[in-house]
Amino acid sequence: MAGGSHSQAAEERAASRGQSEANRRLKYISLAVLVVQNASLILSIRYVRTLPGDRFFATSAVVMAEVLKVLTCLLIILLQKRCSVKQTASFLLDAVVLQYKDTLKLAVPSLIYTLQNNLQYIAISNLPAATFQVTYQLKILTTALFSVLMLRKSLSRVQWVSLLLLFAGVAIVQVQQEGKKEASLSDGANQNYTVGLVAVVISCLSSGFAGVYFEKILKGSSASVWVRNVQLGVFGTALGMLGLWWNDGAAIAERGFLFGYTGMVWCVIFNQAFGGLLVAVVVKYADNILKGFATSFSIIVSTVMSIYLFGFHVDPLFTAGAGLVIGAVYMYSLPKAAGGSSSPSSSSSSSASSASPRTTDGGAEMEAFLPKAQGGVTPPPVVVLSSH
Repeated sequence: MAGGSHSQAAEERAASRGQSEANRRLKYISLAVLVVQNASLILSIRYVRTLPGDRFFATSAVVMAEVLKVLTCLLIILLQKRCSVKQTASFLLDAVVLQYKDTLKLAVPSLIYTLQNNLQYIAISNLPAATFQVTYQLKILTTALFSVLMLRKSLSRVQWVSLLLLFAGVAIVQVQQEGKKEASLSDGANQNYTVGLVAVVISCLSSGFAGVYFEKILKGSSASVWVRNVQLGVFGTALGMLGLWWNDGAAIAERGFLFGYTGMVWCVIFNQAFGGLLVAVVVKYADNILKGFATSFSIIVSTVMSIYLFGFHVDPLFTAGAGLVIGAVYMYSLPKAAGGSSSPSSSSSSSASSASPRTTDGGAEMEAFLPKAQGGVTPPPVVVLSSH
């Protein structure tokens, strides 16, 4: 009996070590995915928007990304329903149409996210990728402030200090850019630093408000993150088409919806549509500290790649400002001391991005893809860089 007991204990310890190793690998994979998605989207948008030749319509790219995202979410829901078209149609009819009041709640954040997507194209078209990546971290500040004002959440002293450092770091980067105009900007006839800066600031404000508003109106909701993305996508597509008609309607009627599309443009659209959904799957394996690291690494990767791709010049002032931002992001993501209040939504900890489904059953690694009761997922704020 004693031998059997020791053998069982040894097996349990081995299983525990194996599970711990698997979780560690998943965290590293999550970190890699978050870094690649955050950095690649910004760098690729910057690249395609600064290429010579015919420039595609950003409004059409936003609409196309929304359509692809909705189709992907519909496919995932279909798989959850064991490929039953009838069950899927019945479920969507109930979740989207019959519960129209719940669906209409998403009209406001969807409008803001659509505006935000278009503003990001404008900002990245007019700012160096590294400068945009650093400045865009102001969304952490705006999300924190809106969380305090709208959700009555409290911040720790470390978080308040990190927000001050974040603001100081971004301010230093802006002083550096104003004092020394980058060669790649001065060479671009259609680039305007002021327009880019205004666009990224408005985008940060809209990101903070939309994330907190989304969290507030959907608190306690039982709908899955895929249903939420369908609802957001339906509104996003409609509002995106409206913006397309308003801003580029005549030009698109003359040149076509897909004017200027190249293989690289399609890569950007697929990254924007599927990147956020991919992050939604992996981010549940990443805690706030890991997401903070991912954002910090993304800034470093964007800066290094900008040097080689766009001739970006890094001087001591930019290095100091970016260093403050990276440190602030990491500080903000640190856990509070025991007994502290919950920190603002984790949507502020990572760009590109994105929806983060949190499951009540953490042991089901691919729960988001498996058929299950819809009450199993509570969607947090969805950030669109990558996807709402």
